[in-house]
Amino acid sequence: MTGLPMGLVIEAAVAVLLATTIGYCILLNRRLKKLHADRAALQQMIGDLVQATNMANGAIKGLKQTAIETDEMLNQKLNDAERFAIELANHVNAGQAVMDRISKITEAARGHGGHRVEPNRAKSALETLAEHQRRRETAA
Repeated sequence: MTGLPMGLVIEAAVAVLLATTIGYCILLNRRLKKLHADRAALQQMIGDLVQATNMANGAIKGLKQTAIETDEMLNQKLNDAERFAIELANHVNAGQAVMDRISKITEAARGHGGHRVEPNRAKSALETLAEHQRRRETAA
């Protein structure tokens, strides 16, 4: 053999393989660091998502409660309005009755037939309101 002894060739081959292994280990180390960094970012993102979800659930519960309270308040106001409408219709009926009596008194005072008073419209309105309230109660 001319040239380099066999031991030196083997040692050179081992050195090249060792350098290649070290280079590959450095490459793997970089990839592992990047993977761990991505994993930490992913965990942070998941934590933020969980927090946002919890906040959204709290907001939804608040909106539901507000909707329930608003519905109750609206129903109360509708009931008050219907009660006032019925009361107003009763007052109109009473006023119509007074007008009928005044008309009869006026006719009697004149001594002859006068104008005939229109049928009681307020009574019809009262019946309509009562029907509306019955429908609301059956729907609820």
